[in-house]
Amino acid sequence: MPDFRSPEFLLGHVRHTLSFYEGRCVDPTGGFFHFYKDDGTVYDRRTRHLVSSTRFVFNHAMAFRHFGKADQQAAVRHGLDFLKRAHAQPQGGFAWQVDWQGDVDGGRATVQDGTNHCYGLAFVMLAHAHALLAGVKVARVGLEATWDLMEQRFWEPRNSLYADEASPDWQLSAYRGQNANMHACEAMMAAYEATREPRYLQRALTLAESVTGRLAALADGLVWEHYRVAPDGSWSLDPDYNRDDKTNIFRPWGYQTGHLTEWAKLLMQLERWLPEAQRPAWIVPRARHFFDTALARGWDAVHGGLVYGFDPEGAVCDGDKYFWVQAESFAAAALLALRTGDAAYWDWYDRIWAYAWEHFVDHAHGAWYRVLGPDNRKLSDQKSPAGKTDYHTMGACYDVLRGLGV
Repeated sequence: MPDFRSPEFLLGHVRHTLSFYEGRCVDPTGGFFHFYKDDGTVYDRRTRHLVSSTRFVFNHAMAFRHFGKADQQAAVRHGLDFLKRAHAQPQGGFAWQVDWQGDVDGGRATVQDGTNHCYGLAFVMLAHAHALLAGVKVARVGLEATWDLMEQRFWEPRNSLYADEASPDWQLSAYRGQNANMHACEAMMAAYEATREPRYLQRALTLAESVTGRLAALADGLVWEHYRVAPDGSWSLDPDYNRDDKTNIFRPWGYQTGHLTEWAKLLMQLERWLPEAQRPAWIVPRARHFFDTALARGWDAVHGGLVYGFDPEGAVCDGDKYFWVQAESFAAAALLALRTGDAAYWDWYDRIWAYAWEHFVDHAHGAWYRVLGPDNRKLSDQKSPAGKTDYHTMGACYDVLRGLGV
């Protein structure tokens, strides 16, 4: 096995993952292709999902910052331009999914799903923040506009949380969720890094307190995914939302192993950004609690790897293994090990990586397989459909590198 803690290994793995997308992901007519088979074949050249459109900007921005290739920065600009041309809507907001015909009228986007998702706006913000960090100065305008839009359309001051979704004409649904708020926290930290404006860091802390403290207190000290809004505007748990539907990858039922470890990672990153005198005493214990519980309930002792979800009693409710759960978990393990000095976290880091190296990493073509069954059999030859882009896997490597001071 490689030395998974080595910066050379981590950078090499990022390069290997990038090689899967290089030369095939940029659509010269606009944006990026979003759907790839295991060997890199593009199997849908027209459908464009907001999550992939923004995550590809992140991927190229981070690649430019680490490897300095001019074509990576050009791809960042190319991606931002596509967000404006294809996803941005006249009434404000960004279409969740469009059909892109690059050979028609200089490029035509037909909206397939015009729902406004706060989750999507969090990634629009993240993309602009990382573009700014990659030297694309004009991205600051888009970053500030996204803050304003989220503030106007989704922010709920009484709850200190963002609402989740709205129709194209901005009618809010009653659904509320933690996932959009988690990624908004991530985006706010990136925005703070890019601008050093205190409002972004304060909002990241507010979101972390609201989700990992107040909402978790409603769910036995862990982060439940789904909520509904009461007539008075307050949030309450929705214990049955999507209980019998595994098809919605952004809103799964149960406690999500990967979201608990992802929150542990985000809390460690948030602590680093906060001035020492402003670091809450709860951050490290809460991060450890989330990670320790996720690994205790989510690690498959028979086949290895972390399962997708477990129920309120701690029993596995979805035994499939998803790429992003493993990636976020090894990043969290490394940051906890570095912060606490507890060698057990390094043990978990090595164990998760060894499992992923054997079962998830495509050593022949590059990148990671998306999902495996409980016994680690590959379930599909669709390596990277809409929403994946290996943002989680490369991002986790960068997170560990930063923790190591690289």
